[in-house]
Amino acid sequence: MNEPIELSEEQQNKLEAARRRVIETVGKNMELYGVTLSVGYLYGEMFFKDHAVTLDEMGKIMGMSKTSMSTGMRTLMDLKMVNKVWEKGTRKDLYEVEWDWYQTFVDFFNVKWRKLAETNMHAVKRSIREVEAILAAEETPEEAIPHLQKDLLKMKEAVQYYRWLGKLIDTFEDGSIFEMIPKDEP
Repeated sequence: MNEPIELSEEQQNKLEAARRRVIETVGKNMELYGVTLSVGYLYGEMFFKDHAVTLDEMGKIMGMSKTSMSTGMRTLMDLKMVNKVWEKGTRKDLYEVEWDWYQTFVDFFNVKWRKLAETNMHAVKRSIREVEAILAAEETPEEAIPHLQKDLLKMKEAVQYYRWLGKLIDTFEDGSIFEMIPKDEP
């Protein structure tokens, strides 16, 4: 299953249980971010490898088809959690995990949150223009104006939030987040 090391059978069983616990936890955590449990397990299995792996090797370990492995690996590469590597004398594609978990989180956070913030900001700004147009229309009933103004205020507060979120994302992209919250040293 994982890299063989010289341990007693009892120690080996404990090590495998400890690894399995980490793999399951990683898989479940990644599921929270929209990554399937099986892709999370794939990453977890790769985490304990001391060498780059092929799709065939991981397919055997995971009990999954090469197509499923390819899809999972592509997902992990898109999230910058896995890198394709080259090894002299090997014709098959090789993959290894990105070992810098800080950078992995930053990349994942930026990809997901930047898109979300931009999409939501666009929708809110469009809605603001539409509500402002309703407010400006002569046929808008007087009794509707306070409700429309409340909605407009809520939407403008949402814009403020998305601007703040953009600044937060910027701190991850430029690395200044680590000046505010330093990385733990081993």
